[in-house]
Amino acid sequence: MDEQIQQLADRARAEGLRLTGEGGLLGRLTKLVTEAALAGEMDDHLGYGKHDPVGRDGGNSRNGTRAKTVLTEAGPVGISVPRDRDGSFEPAIVKKRQRRLSGVDDLVISLSAKGLTHGEISAHLAEIYGAEVSKQTISTITDRVMDGMAEWQNRPLDPVYPVIFIDCIHVKIREGNVANRPIYVALAVTVDGTRDVLGLWAGEHGDGEGAKYWLRVLSEIKNRGTADCCIVVCDGLKGLPEAIAQVWPQTIVQTCIVHLLRNSFRYASRKDWSAIAKDLKPVYTAPSEQAALDRFAEFSEKWESRYPAIVRLWTNAWAEFVPFLQFDTEIRTIICTTNAIESINARIRRAVNARGHFPSEQAALKCVYLAIMSLDPTGTGRKRWSNRWKKALNAFEITFDGRLSAGRR
Repeated sequence: MDEQIQQLADRARAEGLRLTGEGGLLGRLTKLVTEAALAGEMDDHLGYGKHDPVGRDGGNSRNGTRAKTVLTEAGPVGISVPRDRDGSFEPAIVKKRQRRLSGVDDLVISLSAKGLTHGEISAHLAEIYGAEVSKQTISTITDRVMDGMAEWQNRPLDPVYPVIFIDCIHVKIREGNVANRPIYVALAVTVDGTRDVLGLWAGEHGDGEGAKYWLRVLSEIKNRGTADCCIVVCDGLKGLPEAIAQVWPQTIVQTCIVHLLRNSFRYASRKDWSAIAKDLKPVYTAPSEQAALDRFAEFSEKWESRYPAIVRLWTNAWAEFVPFLQFDTEIRTIICTTNAIESINARIRRAVNARGHFPSEQAALKCVYLAIMSLDPTGTGRKRWSNRWKKALNAFEITFDGRLSAGRR
């Protein structure tokens, strides 16, 4: 086989053939391999090889071939599909009425996950592969992921998670008028330290991010098998701690420090941002709650007369801000921000922003789902997560004695 491939490559170089596109070397190889596989399938179907005397007067037999063009990753390829006399032959490698090899479908789904519109994907296939694929065909290909999405969205979940990060992104959906719609995302860290996106939920028309809807989302997560969660990290939305307590009474609610800082800067002049950040750092890096209170008193004395809204913001969020101060450094580092889910949201926004707006809720969810499924194609991110969480999980085992063991049974 290696010698034959080398001979083909030498011949292609001598004849000046292209690698891809119509008449290219990869197209010829695809034609040879596909036709050989189809011939082998026909041999298995009839029970004897071509020109084998065993097949004479044996009933069903070969009946020539029919021409067919299939779209491949190397471009359009014309192949000859064998036929039998009674029409019972059902090829597997290129099924009846199949016009694309599976690699093309994977390519279309990958391009869609990166945010390309159906028109852009169609233009890309025409430019690179010389293949005419309609936007409707591309839509049909990507719609196939919806079955997998439904199964993924309803899969059973682990009985306990050390941490669940929850956040919301907004996408533009055209339903009459183009309007912002929230899509809720829940990211969990398993007891083994791996990342697990628990699901996607589209908010109702005209609905902003709300604690009432989060209660429905968290209740669904519980109904899918998650009986306990040690810590939920969120953005400090009003009413959210009460919603979490209804679902998991033992769960600690931690406000994201980054969100608190970001919201603080909204009330301040840009020229004061660096000074405010410097004065707030001793508050959220304090060794204890009492030390944090002392540092916050110093901050309030300096800034309250100028920015009372910032002091009020931190005062109102204090109950959900201080829980992480009671934990070891390993846990603090992990739960003080929603950076874990923000990195996922950044990938989602990149795909969403490339599309502008969506014709329906289903189209928006499909785009977000594809973006999530393409997050870690090589698996290196999974390993990095596991290594990063080892120290924190050891601290969780000690701090939440016995609660994580239920997830390992």
